[in-house]
Amino acid sequence: MPETTLASHAIHRLEILGEDGDVDKALMPELSDERIVRMYEMMVLARSFDERAVTLQREGRLGTYPPILGQEAAQVGSASALLPCDWVVPSFREMGVHITLGYPIHRLFQYWGGDERGQRGPESLNILPICVAVGTQIPHGVGIAMAARYRRDPAVVCTYFGDGATSKGDFHEGLNMAGVFKLPAVFICQNNQWAISVPLKQQTAAATIAQKGVAYGIDGIQVDGNDIFAVYRATSDALAKARSGGGPTLIECLTYRIADHTTADDAGRYRTPDEVATWRRKDPLLRLERFMAGRGLWDDDVGRRVREEAVAEIDRAVLAMESAPQPEAEEMFTNTGATLSRRQIRQMEVI
Repeated sequence: MPETTLASHAIHRLEILGEDGDVDKALMPELSDERIVRMYEMMVLARSFDERAVTLQREGRLGTYPPILGQEAAQVGSASALLPCDWVVPSFREMGVHITLGYPIHRLFQYWGGDERGQRGPESLNILPICVAVGTQIPHGVGIAMAARYRRDPAVVCTYFGDGATSKGDFHEGLNMAGVFKLPAVFICQNNQWAISVPLKQQTAAATIAQKGVAYGIDGIQVDGNDIFAVYRATSDALAKARSGGGPTLIECLTYRIADHTTADDAGRYRTPDEVATWRRKDPLLRLERFMAGRGLWDDDVGRRVREEAVAEIDRAVLAMESAPQPEAEEMFTNTGATLSRRQIRQMEVI
């Protein structure tokens, strides 16, 4: 297991599933074949959603969209470890998390189409609205964890963000508070190497993102973010620790943003084709397929069937999104707060 040394503190990188599909059996989490297949199906569904979202945006049927291509393992692997009572505080690039948790896919399309009704998640899901402002969701996650502590709630709060967010004040303030109070929180950084067009080495001098937790008394671990089993195990262990009163964990998922930052970006202006090609060979979906093939769980027919089922589900979601009636003007008020001020009521009466 590789490690990076920070003074007397070693940051371990957890790796279980190799690029060839072989696993370290000593580290492999206990997962039934059924659960492994389910995780694979969620990765395919997330990728199918991503591909369709980009296509819809190019056709003018969706707004600006941030692709998740290459980051499916970090999202599906971590979300698969959560319990129904846990809370999720997302940034704007966690569609794989939403899909794994059962968030209605047509509502995700609605949101990226500019319809705020897409943020209305099912009552059964403890998930906050999508946060586009970088890093500002981290203190929110810490606040929910504090509330869970006061209420003696068994929930753990899982907050997602990118590597760029770790250079924001929100990150430092949030982790400081979580560390001081040993809150039931798990912080998951999808380190995809690029904060829009700024490479990791130009926005932090830290050898790893994981070691940033050390200053706040928080355990940090770096995992191969394209290894779904490593992500699942690290998240499961962190959740169990937090649930038992052991405090928070910072998990750095080392992955890569294969696509552009958003559909308004052209990443070819600031990174080389060779760099992208190197990471394409580390594709988390292909890696899992190789493992499943060796275990007798995957072949071309299985891959074709899962893909066709995913595309059909995406088709239904697109139809539901585009068939939904247009929102009423009043919803710009009623969709914002639980109660309206007198001024808002007067404004709503004249629209």
